[in-house]
Amino acid sequence: MKKALLLVSILSISVITTACINSFAVQELNSKAMTYMDQGNYPEAIERLKSSIDLDDSSFESHYNLAVAYTKSEDYVNALHSYQKAITLKPDFADSYYSLAVAEENIAADLTAGLLTIDDNGNLQKINPEEVKIDKLPENVIAYTNELLKDSIKNYNEYLAKAGDVNDSNDVQNHIKDLELKLETPTKD
Repeated sequence: MKKALLLVSILSISVITTACINSFAVQELNSKAMTYMDQGNYPEAIERLKSSIDLDDSSFESHYNLAVAYTKSEDYVNALHSYQKAITLKPDFADSYYSLAVAEENIAADLTAGLLTIDDNGNLQKINPEEVKIDKLPENVIAYTNELLKDSIKNYNEYLAKAGDVNDSNDVQNHIKDLELKLETPTKD
């Protein structure tokens, strides 16, 4: 009985120690990533944050900071996924919704500009800027762009609902109206 109790105690201490070490490592990786972001070195920040997430996938801070790093490096597709994960982990953080809306708008703009396309599996793919030629956007790109803009409006509204009385409230409401007008305007053929 004493041996079993000793074994359980040792295992418990090991688990707690490992959790503490992981928590410390996650904090260190996030801190280093923020230093890289402050320096404008987004690829290094992204690598640190991905390592942080590998250690603890439940860290809101890591997912949100990764999304910000992707946004700053103009990788909006990966930013979108990271913002969505951050929202899953902390659904009351208003800024996540605002930032997600911005990423969705940027993806829509890249689709419209022909910098992104949708492959046969429905995945977004980057296009080499030298290969961009836009005669007419495919129907699936138009439909996806409109869905992104609708989601963007929804997320801006969610931001306003969760943020309460914020200084940019009027600007965001006006931007939502602009997006709604954009959706009502027929696409050029």
